[in-house]
Amino acid sequence: MFGMGFDHSFGLWFVTRWLQPELMIESGAFKGHSTWVLRQAMPDKPIISITPRHPEKYLKKGPAYVDPNGRYYSGKQFVDFGSFQWKSVMKEYGISDQSKVLVFFDDHQNELKRLKQALKAGFRHLVFEDNYDTGTGDHYSLRQICDQFHIKGGGHSCYEDNDEARIRAKRKQFWEKALDIKELCGPGDTWWGVRGQMRDNFNHSFEIISHAEHFENSKFVESVLDMYWELPPVAGPSLTHQTRYDPARSSEPVIPNHQKDLFRKLGLSSLNRTVFNGYTQMAYVQISA
Repeated sequence: MFGMGFDHSFGLWFVTRWLQPELMIESGAFKGHSTWVLRQAMPDKPIISITPRHPEKYLKKGPAYVDPNGRYYSGKQFVDFGSFQWKSVMKEYGISDQSKVLVFFDDHQNELKRLKQALKAGFRHLVFEDNYDTGTGDHYSLRQICDQFHIKGGGHSCYEDNDEARIRAKRKQFWEKALDIKELCGPGDTWWGVRGQMRDNFNHSFEIISHAEHFENSKFVESVLDMYWELPPVAGPSLTHQTRYDPARSSEPVIPNHQKDLFRKLGLSSLNRTVFNGYTQMAYVQISA
């Protein structure tokens, strides 16, 4: 799938078809799979692809997709999403209403940073592909930010002899990405972010933050958030046979485990099970100042 599995591919296609944007912007394209998904959803609308390395560079080594009508900012023309003069770009494309624009992030950058940049630019509809769970991933995610004691299911205890510790230890036996309490918690019982780190840029940089700072980050996000929706997995683990993500830390699947006939009828049982192993709580976010 060149960087994005079946669950997220379907989720991105669905959100794009639902919103019907006049312009699509993606930050991080890798081999072009997400570009292809956007193109399938909206065959006639423009795509701006911001990615350090042009997808055509991968064609010599294997499959990749280059959109013939896409506009690429890559190589020497690369500009980081946060450095664009977006007002000028919108004027060039004849976009006066930025609620008609969909921005897709798959660039492994601090999502709080990207949220603030998108808000400043006036964008409203965002999708974050790698929305990592607390304790995992190479960047600070919205899911990590929203993991707070005052939110249902949020907040954690680093005590090694409680119900959460016992449940985590048991579930780690079944799911590769599940974390036990020792893996979740860092020095001084720092469980937020990744063991108290606010990671950025593929974890090439990080900042140690206090729980108070983490909480303030969530307050800011809540103040600009109109909608937060984690796109669910397409099907339950008994159908897909995925072994990586813990379904207890995920949304209910579109096709539940008992709908085996529907799973087969849709042709999903013929797919290689590895395409279902990439789920990381991709989120659609609607924001406003």
